[in-house]
Amino acid sequence: MKMRILQLQTHVYADRERNLEELAKRLQQVQGEGADLVTVGEMFNCPYETSNFPVYAEEQGGFCWRFCSDLAREHHICLSAGTMPEIDEAGRVYNTAYVFGRDGAQIAKHRKVHLFDIDVTGGQRFRESETLTAGNKSTVFDTEFGRIGLCVCFDIRFPELSRLMVRDGARLILVPAAFNMTTGPAHWDILFRCRAVDNQCFMAGTSPARDTAAGYTAWGHSLIVSPWGDIIQEMDEKEGFIVNEIDFSQADRVREELPLLSARRTDLYELADKAQE
Repeated sequence: MKMRILQLQTHVYADRERNLEELAKRLQQVQGEGADLVTVGEMFNCPYETSNFPVYAEEQGGFCWRFCSDLAREHHICLSAGTMPEIDEAGRVYNTAYVFGRDGAQIAKHRKVHLFDIDVTGGQRFRESETLTAGNKSTVFDTEFGRIGLCVCFDIRFPELSRLMVRDGARLILVPAAFNMTTGPAHWDILFRCRAVDNQCFMAGTSPARDTAAGYTAWGHSLIVSPWGDIIQEMDEKEGFIVNEIDFSQADRVREELPLLSARRTDLYELADKAQE
C-alpha cells in the first residue's frame, strides 16, 4: 500500500534528444532514492509553444516513447513520462501522457481532454487548439499499489474529470502540468488542494522548471497533496526533485472518517462517463 513517488522538475531544451539525455542522467542520479514511481512535467521534451507541437510530434511507439520505455525497464520503475506531442495516423496532434511499468510496457495513455485556450486581460494568452486535438477519455490504470488516475494540466480545473477517475478507483491522481506566471501564483496550490479534498485522494502535480528566457514561462512548484488537503511537499521554481512515501490506505481512512463519496445524493444528480457508453 506504500509507494515512494519521486517528482522530477527538469529544464526543457529546444533539442529533443538533449531533453531525453537529461532525463536519463537525472534518473541515474536519483536511483539511490528507491523510487517506485517517477514523474516528469508536461511537454518535458518540447518547448511549450503551439507552433512546436506538430514539429516535435511522434507516433505512439516512436523514438521518445521507446526511450522512456527503456528507461523504465532499465531502472525497474514505473515512469510517468510527463507529456509529449503525439501524432495519429490521420495527422491529428495530441498532448499525450504515457506511463510505463517496471518492465517498460505502456500501462497508461491519456490525451489531454481540455485544451488550454485562454486570454487573460493583462496576463497570458494561449490557444492549444491552434495545433492540438482534444482527447475524449478519463484515464485510470492499475499498479501493484492500487489504481492511479492520470490527467494533464488544464484538465485539473474540471472537477468532473477527477471525480470520474476517483469513481473508477483512483486514490492518487498524477497531473503533468505547466501552469504559467499568471495562473500559477493564482491557482496552482488551491486547485490541487481542492481536488484532493473533493475526492479524498492524493494529488501529484509535476511541472517543468521555470525558464524566464522561454516563450512560455512555467510556474514550477511541483507538489504533492494528501487526501486531507495538506501539501506534503512543494518545490520552488528551480530544477530538482522531491521524493515522498505515500500510503494509499490514508485515502481509505479519510473516506471512512469523512464519508463524502459515499454520501453523494445520486438520486438528485449523476455523473455519466460518456466515453464508456
